[in-house]
Amino acid sequence: MLNIDSLEHGIVIDHIHAGSAMKIYHLLGLDSLDCSVAIIKNAKSSKFGKKDIIKIEGKADLNLDILGVIDHNITINVIDMGKIVAKRSLVLPKQVTNVIRCKNPRCISNAEEGVDHIFQLCNEKSQLYRCIYCEQEFQK
Repeated sequence: MLNIDSLEHGIVIDHIHAGSAMKIYHLLGLDSLDCSVAIIKNAKSSKFGKKDIIKIEGKADLNLDILGVIDHNITINVIDMGKIVAKRSLVLPKQVTNVIRCKNPRCISNAEEGVDHIFQLCNEKSQLYRCIYCEQEFQK
């Protein structure tokens, strides 16, 4: 049985869709942090069957709301003195840059080098994002 120690201070990103932890790791820039980061892949979950978990020890200034674009089921637990002191729900950002990519091969973001992939939230209820250049919908 694998044993990952509990955190004294930090953040636990839980209920990540199985297999997505490394994408989130790179998206949040966790490789550049000077703290311990544990990635647990394919953990058992009664709700989802399998899930990934990321544990970040210490203080980290991260934009966690972009995670809602990737997976709205993700939960954020803030740990202090070994106990959960806050549970954050994700808020969908109005605009995201270079988080998701436009699928339209004729879009300027794909045709021109150095153009950012920018998506605007069009419908919060359906979590619909559209490319600001060609209006291509983002499909999860």
